[in-house]
Amino acid sequence: MEYQDVPREAAEKDTLLAFLRWQRDTLARKCSGLSPEQLRQRSAPPSTLSLLGLVRHMTDVERGWFARTLGGVDVPFRYGSDEKPDADVDEAATADVAEAFAHWEDECHRADAILAGLAMDSVGQQKTGGVVSARWVLVHMVEEYSRHNGHADLLRERIDGAVGY
Repeated sequence: MEYQDVPREAAEKDTLLAFLRWQRDTLARKCSGLSPEQLRQRSAPPSTLSLLGLVRHMTDVERGWFARTLGGVDVPFRYGSDEKPDADVDEAATADVAEAFAHWEDECHRADAILAGLAMDSVGQQKTGGVVSARWVLVHMVEEYSRHNGHADLLRERIDGAVGY
């Protein structure tokens, strides 16, 4: 997998979209070349965190911020619920790997389609009643992926010693 370069002199939206794409690519790269068992391997007790759990988590995060908040689509989360808010990570040990990655890719594509039609100052309504701009959501998503890609770094190193990239 080859990283796409982040432009150094692009417009704000193009720059933020490129950073989001780079962060998504980083998570995919951290998961590449591993078996389903390795992707399901948990970090360390009592944590239930795994690379597959991170992919499932980011699927719901993409769906929440882009489809629900910015897109106004009334769609439930794929994995988490009010009754089981951490099911995305907690139930990854028995999850179908191909299905999880397909759902994540679908949500990323849907997010990109929603963002294509929005200006940076477009706003969306949060479930809690708050209003956020597309700009805020993009910055937050870069931060969210960055934080979780740090977790992915440690998980991958524990699995097979791979570091970097």
